[in-house]
Amino acid sequence: MSELSVNHLLGIKYLNEKDIQLIFETADHFKEVINRSIKKVPSLRDITIANIFFENSTRTKLSFELAEKRLSADVINFSAAQSSVKKGETLIDTVNNILSMKVDMVVMRHPNPGAGIFLSKNVKAAIINAGDGAHEHPTQALLDSFSIREKLGDVTGKKVVIVGDILHSRVALSNIFALKLQGATVKVCGPKTLLPKHIESLGVTVESDLRKALNWCDVANMLRVQNERMDMSYFPTTREYAQQFGINKTLLDSLDKEIVIMHPGPINRGVEISSDVADSKQSIILNQVENGVAIRMAVIYLLASQIK
Repeated sequence: MSELSVNHLLGIKYLNEKDIQLIFETADHFKEVINRSIKKVPSLRDITIANIFFENSTRTKLSFELAEKRLSADVINFSAAQSSVKKGETLIDTVNNILSMKVDMVVMRHPNPGAGIFLSKNVKAAIINAGDGAHEHPTQALLDSFSIREKLGDVTGKKVVIVGDILHSRVALSNIFALKLQGATVKVCGPKTLLPKHIESLGVTVESDLRKALNWCDVANMLRVQNERMDMSYFPTTREYAQQFGINKTLLDSLDKEIVIMHPGPINRGVEISSDVADSKQSIILNQVENGVAIRMAVIYLLASQIK
């Protein structure tokens, strides 16, 4: 059996193209499984996985938990809000206490960039990064690319624009890495204040005009404005943002061609995307959610098979 070149999934930047293809082929198989009447496989009956979330998450957490249960793993859920972390316990102590219960794998979301990397060097378990600050969110980027591949047949050669709050978005960074690795061309579009200073150094171009960006692309990935990460105002009003960088049905229908609309969720309806676009036939937002479970099953399965 082919193996991943890594023992942890810490970020897309540590993967190579073969890793991504292996994850996708494995996810194809699991997608068939989750569409059967019996949605479980006994693949990971002897593996215990801890989901450790130091930040709120609904969809990612549910998606990982469902993926783990579909693979018949034993699952422990840990929420930092109700934990000893509040009493001053360190991250390593917290995780080592959990690992002493004979846990094989840790899925972690943490507000600090690099928390997963730090953990992987200090504890004996496979680590999956479920989002670290504004740094990376690798499984989201994988499911986004997988969804593009499913819809358009391939990612190579496709033109993808990522629109919105690039500055605070781990989804944007992981997506840029994943798309570039697979040979897609990437543009970013958003208010100047929400674009990182040296974004071009990642091999992407900046387009300030949303209509131009949409006429250029095959796929538009619409990101929400992350108000919870903002310590100041980055644009005048939400209404003004929606007018300049939001996508509605009138704009979508006026384009020269039909494009694919994506969104990692949660959606701020009426801000970055209107309801009639989110629910239109050009949108693959619900496919992304379904593919998230298959991709996470694939990642967990492949990493678990390397645990000695």
